[in-house]
Amino acid sequence: MEFKIDTKPTYTVITPVDARIDANMTAALGQKCEELATSGTSNYIIDLQHCTSGDNTSFDDLVQMHENCYNNSQSLVFTGLQNGVMQQLQELELDNVLNIAPQMIEAIDIISMEILERDLFNEEE
Repeated sequence: MEFKIDTKPTYTVITPVDARIDANMTAALGQKCEELATSGTSNYIIDLQHCTSGDNTSFDDLVQMHENCYNNSQSLVFTGLQNGVMQQLQELELDNVLNIAPQMIEAIDIISMEILERDLFNEEE
């Protein structure tokens, strides 16, 4: 599975180059996030701009990856969703479960806000 990786100081953008979201892609995405976590990255933006369709069962894997990130005090935002993918997520009622941002700048804002929230909660403890 091929990804374009762009590492920034507070987040990493992972852009799959394949047109279809399937179990292989979601497994590779999960593995890539785990690899990046060991190197200190804890916030991810998955840019799905090249993906035009998906396998319905693979969307469950995205939800699991999302939950794993948040259980580990990490952030995960999906952006660049094409109409077909967004429609599939809406049909499965997963569009309200995942963090989805229409544009990259909004995904970055979500990551920034979540970092601030975690910092504030950690100060209070």
